[in-house]
Amino acid sequence: MSSDRSADGDAEGTITRQRPIYTESQVIMTTVKVVIPFVLTYGLFITFHGTSSPGGGFQGGALIASVVLMIAFAFGIESTRAWLSNTLVVGLGTVGVAIFAAIALIPMALGGDFLEYTAYYPVLGDTLGLKEYEFVKYGMEAVEIGGIAFIVSGVLMGLFFALAAGFTPADLDVTGAASDAPTDEAVGDDASNAATDATGEVDAE
Repeated sequence: MSSDRSADGDAEGTITRQRPIYTESQVIMTTVKVVIPFVLTYGLFITFHGTSSPGGGFQGGALIASVVLMIAFAFGIESTRAWLSNTLVVGLGTVGVAIFAAIALIPMALGGDFLEYTAYYPVLGDTLGLKEYEFVKYGMEAVEIGGIAFIVSGVLMGLFFALAAGFTPADLDVTGAASDAPTDEAVGDDASNAATDATGEVDAE
């Protein structure tokens, strides 16, 4: 029994192999490959059409971020992190905040209010050939697409990778229990000591 255990463990007979967090599944990988294009397309659709139909930048950004999460669950978190750099994830959120702030604050510099899209009309109306109400339409679309969608997708992906970064295979043993759980050797020693104490008490009597 101990020799068999030593083949998978060390000389003392303890089990040293650990259960990996990521387990490859062809079913999940194939399903994700089929589903991803539809989820990404739908996410982009409701993002671009959020001002005139149900949806918007928040919903679209969440769906776009879910594509990355599905890839990570299907093909592994570390392999996904390898091609999706932290710079890109942080950049999405940063660019989104910058776009939203610019669109919202520039009208105040032009004498309007916060997010007052019509404040652009006296300055850019003749140059762009747009009517006043069109600045409202395109301004809302710019906020939804370039601002909110970028922020939501970047934040969700960043939170996911931040939570996953603190969990490594070393935290699990072969049974899936915490790594600080008592080893088989320690349990065996305790049982042996208990048996020795019991034998000593019998001999004393």
